[in-house]
Amino acid sequence: MFIFTDKLEKNPDIQLEENKKQIIFSTVKNEKIINWLKTHSFPESFIEDIQSEDQSLIYEETENFKLLILKYIKFDEEENLLYDDSNVVIIITKDKFFILSEEKEIITELARKFEKRYKNQEFEYVTYLIADILIDNTILIVDVIDEALEDLEDSIFHENIEEDELQKDIYYARRTLNRISKVTIQAREVIRKAYSNFPPTIRKKLKYEFIDLEEHLKYLINESRTLLDRTGYLLNLHMGILSTRMNKAMQRLAAISLIFLPLTFVVGNYGMNFKYMPELDWKYGYFAVWIVNITLAGGIFIWLKKKKWI
Repeated sequence: MFIFTDKLEKNPDIQLEENKKQIIFSTVKNEKIINWLKTHSFPESFIEDIQSEDQSLIYEETENFKLLILKYIKFDEEENLLYDDSNVVIIITKDKFFILSEEKEIITELARKFEKRYKNQEFEYVTYLIADILIDNTILIVDVIDEALEDLEDSIFHENIEEDELQKDIYYARRTLNRISKVTIQAREVIRKAYSNFPPTIRKKLKYEFIDLEEHLKYLINESRTLLDRTGYLLNLHMGILSTRMNKAMQRLAAISLIFLPLTFVVGNYGMNFKYMPELDWKYGYFAVWIVNITLAGGIFIWLKKKKWI
């Protein structure tokens, strides 16, 4: 568990002090925090919400508490271009600001980034700061996908590309971008609600900070949709190139068949068992047939070469 007063401290046994401003980073399973929330009349339904990873993004408010649930987009450890999301729970009271998540790694990263940027402002500014850190992280994910799609576009034209890996990467990219688009739209609504419930003086003070958040969210929505369309283009491009390669292969097979078809006709004629076939008694008949076959095959080959079938 991390706690921030004048500086960031890491201690699993940090005490929650009454009437003292504290910013706490911890996991949603921390019993000390859960018990503190319950003893301070935190609604039981909220407890279920913050401990469920299936909970969607929300903003809820009671007389003593404000609850926000946002999403942290993270890299998948096993699959390229596949990303997971995890809930980040923000609970605001009069003198406590809790940032909770299921995973310790997420909490550690949020705490470190927060420490670099926090300047002892109001709790409403902390809300902006955590939201901004989460949005910046999502922008980083989108930028990584953008670069990966450029690499995929280049690799599509290579004949030695692994088809299964390419299709899997495009599928994962589409799935991730679709998820980011939906999560970002929900996050925009949650952040708007949170901002609209700030006191008027705070809204005026943080107006441009939240305009900045709004612009970043708008960028994420547009960029994720643009990249989603791009994955569709890459799929079509890939299928088009596969179709072209298949057509060329069939064209070559047809060209080879076209060369041997007249030769088969000639050989078939001389395979018939008629008694009177003048060429059978001719001294140079065998060589003449070879000359005819070679001439036919060579002529057809040259003609196919000019037509660029071979």
